[in-house]
Amino acid sequence: MSPDARHVLRDVWLQMPFLAWLVLLWMLLWSQFTVLSFVTGFVVAIFVTRVFRLPTIELSGRINLWYAALFVVQFLFAVFAGAIAVTLQVFNFRRQPGAAIIGVPLKYADDLIMTHVSVTSSLIPGSLVVETDRDRGILYLHIIGVRTRADADAQREGVLRWEKRIVRALGSPAQYRALKADERAGGER
Repeated sequence: MSPDARHVLRDVWLQMPFLAWLVLLWMLLWSQFTVLSFVTGFVVAIFVTRVFRLPTIELSGRINLWYAALFVVQFLFAVFAGAIAVTLQVFNFRRQPGAAIIGVPLKYADDLIMTHVSVTSSLIPGSLVVETDRDRGILYLHIIGVRTRADADAQREGVLRWEKRIVRALGSPAQYRALKADERAGGER
């Protein structure tokens, strides 16, 4: 087998969870769970991943179910609290909610963690990721409800807390060890 063929097979193997998701999405789109739907979905998934080349993202292979469940509960609470906060800001006619664009340098982020942090931050009402600097690991967010530098710093710390939660739940063993070492060195929990 040639090195190029091995490289393609390795990419397909690493992308298998993504391909499975695309096939499932295809079957849901057509509301058909048949062999033909599976085969056509697989062909379309291979075509999409080959034509629209994205960098191969290797999954960490580590999922901590306790931290993942805790993350989901904290996320749902944050969405609810964010919706209430934005509603109160919108209906406070005496005062305009302040807005800012902040940069948040992520500490443990590879492509996968950066994506999870971006999606999480954007789904919580009151903030939206407007740009990512993949090379430097910085997220730029538009946030509302900010009047002072302390408010912006609090928002930045909130995003960094989400990064830590995601690393605890889904990060690679090396990322998790780095987080634990930083927590021991800083005395934080």
